[in-house]
Amino acid sequence: MIRLLLVDDERMVCAHLRTILGGAEDIDIVGEAYDGAEALEQVVRHRPDLVLLDLHMPGVDGLTALRRMVRLDAPPKVVVLTTIDTDDHVLRALHTGAVGFLLKDTPPEDLVALLRVAVEGNTVLSPAAARSLIGASAARETARREARHTIRDLTEQETRILACLGEGMSNAQIAARLYLTEPTVKAYVSRTLTKLSCTNRTQAGLIAHNAGLTLD
Repeated sequence: MIRLLLVDDERMVCAHLRTILGGAEDIDIVGEAYDGAEALEQVVRHRPDLVLLDLHMPGVDGLTALRRMVRLDAPPKVVVLTTIDTDDHVLRALHTGAVGFLLKDTPPEDLVALLRVAVEGNTVLSPAAARSLIGASAARETARREARHTIRDLTEQETRILACLGEGMSNAQIAARLYLTEPTVKAYVSRTLTKLSCTNRTQAGLIAHNAGLTLD
């Protein structure tokens, strides 16, 4: 039996979900919550196996609630159910700890089947969310390739300087980290920005981030 908690600030949505899911013999709806704070209380009280969670709610929103849920001892599996499927929302929910991201227009018969899969810890995505995720991954890979190409002519020391800029370090912090003087760091930073055709440190830092540069 799957112990399920419904979380949505619209009570009619919860009622609709009860109608859809209540007929499944292996799903027991143990409670409802209408904001993130109440959802956390219900999770602690009922210890559900699975939480069906809306992202946009007043007070404590869904992502904040999700972030707190996954830190609990023996946390429930969480599937986000929303009307929004932007790349940012899909990625943020999955990176925060959700095992699935489904749209509210998911057909009832599909929803029941997907929840059965999700409670086992398997990732479930609506087709639209999957397309968003694939698109975002492709965009990140393209940005990485472009950034790697941009930094190809940097020396080893300039690359290390760029990695420091990617971490938001000041010249003084870079000097301490790389055992250089501040005037030397200033010269390296200026030369690196020129090579990359960057007008400021922020632009260079973004290139470092996209290229995946880190300091050893």
